Amino acid sequence: MAEARVERRLAAILAADVAGYSRLMGADEVGTLAALKALRREVVDPTIAGHKGRIVKTTGDGMLVEFASVVDAVTCAVIVQDKMAERNEATEPKINFRIGINIGDIIIDHDDIFGDGVNVAARVEGECEPGGVYLSSSAFQQVRGKTSFAFDDLGEKSLKNIDLPVRLYAVSQSGVLAAKSPSEAATKPLPLPEKPSIAVLPFQNMSGDPEQEYFADGVVEDITTALSRVKWLFVIARNSSFTYKGKPIDIKQVGRELGVRYVLEGSVRKAGNKVRITGQLIEVSTNAHLWADRFDGGLEDIFDLQDQITASIVGAISPKLEDAEIALARKKPTHNLGAYDFYLRGLALLYQFTKEGHEQSMPLLRKAVELDPDFALAQAAIAGWYISGKAFAWIKIGDRGIVEADQLARRLLRLSNDDARVLAYAGQALTYVVGNLKEGAPVLDQAIRLDPNLAVARLWGGGAKMYLGELDAAIEHFQHAVRLSPLEPRTFLAYSGLASAHFLAGRYEKALECATTGIRRWPNFVALQRIGAACCAKSGHVEDAKRAWLVALQLDPTQRISNLRSQTLFRKDDFEKFAEAYRIMGMPE
Repeated sequence: MAEARVERRLAAILAADVAGYSRLMGADEVGTLAALKALRREVVDPTIAGHKGRIVKTTGDGMLVEFASVVDAVTCAVIVQDKMAERNEATEPKINFRIGINIGDIIIDHDDIFGDGVNVAARVEGECEPGGVYLSSSAFQQVRGKTSFAFDDLGEKSLKNIDLPVRLYAVSQSGVLAAKSPSEAATKPLPLPEKPSIAVLPFQNMSGDPEQEYFADGVVEDITTALSRVKWLFVIARNSSFTYKGKPIDIKQVGRELGVRYVLEGSVRKAGNKVRITGQLIEVSTNAHLWADRFDGGLEDIFDLQDQITASIVGAISPKLEDAEIALARKKPTHNLGAYDFYLRGLALLYQFTKEGHEQSMPLLRKAVELDPDFALAQAAIAGWYISGKAFAWIKIGDRGIVEADQLARRLLRLSNDDARVLAYAGQALTYVVGNLKEGAPVLDQAIRLDPNLAVARLWGGGAKMYLGELDAAIEHFQHAVRLSPLEPRTFLAYSGLASAHFLAGRYEKALECATTGIRRWPNFVALQRIGAACCAKSGHVEDAKRAWLVALQLDPTQRISNLRSQTLFRKDDFEKFAEAYRIMGMPE
């Protein structure tokens, strides 16, 4: 009698367990079990289901999961590790998974699976570092070039009870969740722009007083802005450069992650009325110091010192620079140093991107304007207060607020028509806060013409183009904003714009990809969750859309199609495309 045929198939196997499980249980058995259950319920199981995985079995601290696609398995693993890392920042106990992935032949026995394909996955997981994702060579060969992840070759390893050595590969970055540090950025180097490119890193505060950090940061802000006005230079935005603040600096890593040829480092020492600024310009590829200098002066000379540094840096990069190219960089923001000090303090609070910082910034900015009513940048920062307050729902802007924002924008246009930063804030206040797209969009265009390196102008200009229905131009602006400031904390706003523009163009899968990237950076931004749900709805993933909509609804229970329609800047026909998706995912009228 013939033996029963053994059912086999090729599958991607993911094995995972909790690092240090016995220690965690010994320290707090009840808390650890509760945390594991919550992780399974809220993070692990939904992510596996969303990537078409099947949980074969679980143990007290681990699980075995089968996927038809190794790309799905690796993507799922990276997302799980990203989300767990985020939770670990805010909750106890801190739980870390080790994840191993293999692809191989498996034996099917009812709902269980066996065979070397399973055994190798388990052994790969045993080699994995906590929080990591390791692949066998067979899995790596199938996934190579099919994801955005980078991999480190760990060499061949002899695995327990496995006859032959297995070459292992580690996912070298766990996604781009929150972009909280340079280590979380993609390890694949960004291509160098055709122009000479530079990043101005945070200067060290050498004053011996932590309260002077805002002053050192303000010096860097102004030097960055001055350099960005040189149109043949490519200058990384301040907010990306500042993700390195307070961290050990590897110049070559900075060059890879920001895609620049030059890096400027420096320090600021402020004592009484005296200021000393030092700077050194480094070529990334060779680590060669192209230029270094020290500048001493009185506080009243601060803008002259910044001018000297800017001219010296530009001269070191290209001795042929004509004086006309840096003429704009020598414009002084104010002659009142007290106003400048209040402005820097308020700006530092705004850059925290928190509700508390937002609230605390306004009195300081108003004081700066009180001391110098013609200080355009301080008034532009107040416009930024309205813009971010509306974007993050930190303030309610009624009819009076709209009138104030409109008057502020028009005052900015009178104060300065050749400062790109001032124009950008005026244009966005008119467009986004006031809702006057007709007048605001050309102002944003002018800001971009004046300073093509101004990331925030590209971001807001992309929004204006999208609302006007110029989708290709919008996408170009959003992509340029991301490239100018790849580590910018607000880059999720650009991904929100990219998702919306691709959605309107009917590219739902691409739109979902952009929305997902943005959500990983800022999961509590309701507009991103909403557009992500809409993308799922139009892609035919209705159940995923409904689940995503529930997340968006928790963030803002007031969402209705009618109130979104009344607030929208989108053209009527464009909004109806969103409304159709909103109905599919379950949003009330």
